[in-house]
Amino acid sequence: MSEPRAVSLAAQVGELRLANPLLAASGCFGYGLECDPLLPPETFGAVVTKTITPLARAGNPMPRIAETPAGMLNSIGLENVGLAAFLADKLPALAARGVAPVVSIAAGSAEEFAALAGRLAAAPQAIAALELNLSCPNLAPHGANFATDPLAVERVTRAVKDVFPRAPVWAKLSPNVADIGLVARAAEAAGADAVSAINTLVGMDIDLATGRSPFARVTAGLSGPAIFPVALAAVYRVAQSVRIPVVAIGGAASTEMVLKFLAAGASAVQLGTALYIDPGLPARVLAELADALRARGCADLKPLRAQWLEASR
Repeated sequence: MSEPRAVSLAAQVGELRLANPLLAASGCFGYGLECDPLLPPETFGAVVTKTITPLARAGNPMPRIAETPAGMLNSIGLENVGLAAFLADKLPALAARGVAPVVSIAAGSAEEFAALAGRLAAAPQAIAALELNLSCPNLAPHGANFATDPLAVERVTRAVKDVFPRAPVWAKLSPNVADIGLVARAAEAAGADAVSAINTLVGMDIDLATGRSPFARVTAGLSGPAIFPVALAAVYRVAQSVRIPVVAIGGAASTEMVLKFLAAGASAVQLGTALYIDPGLPARVLAELADALRARGCADLKPLRAQWLEASR
């Protein structure tokens, strides 16, 4: 009996080389070590950390989570330890494991984004990339607005690029816009090295006993398989609009969904809400991706993506 053909799952997001195309999405995997040893951070090609803001945030009042028929509503409100604690505790802990994270950041203005990025640029630990959270739907007034305005996206991205030359800068975009391709082009024009698409959609629930939303802010961010078709269309639209890589986010919960994101033009895929249901998902997807490559006679992902991208033109 012959040995299975060796294949490589290595992925490339611009200049950043990943051991595999799966990333842990921001907000769904803590600061990278909370799920260890159930789901070690080394399982992923990279870990996108919980979004960091200049100062620690307590987040929105409880309740902040609600399950939906095909996903989850969250109104976390960017609860995080703040930059100082992240630099002192979280980043060194990841570095000790040999993990260079993609650090997600958010702030209230282009100047605050730049100041945050500048502090991270001076950190001694390795950082794989910065992901600019430009579209959290659970904050007001600033957090929700950048990604709906191409000029604001361009301003923030350019400000961060000016102070953070040490690693790629990714702009994370919102689906809650008329033309996400237009916003992606603004990020590209400002020097973004990649675009992450998409953040959560705006959704809500109503408690029929009270007639009111369970969330203090009424609306919340919808994630999970329910948003996958929207995310797939957004990734395709962005990939057709810019030359920089696209990192897909939005409801992937199976190998088939990951392959569809890659076929739509994504260079890598972030897994988020599905990790709460099935922590074994990443390992299973990686094994099935390898099987898919062998079945197609491909040694790695490049010829498969090239074939799909050619078909999409």
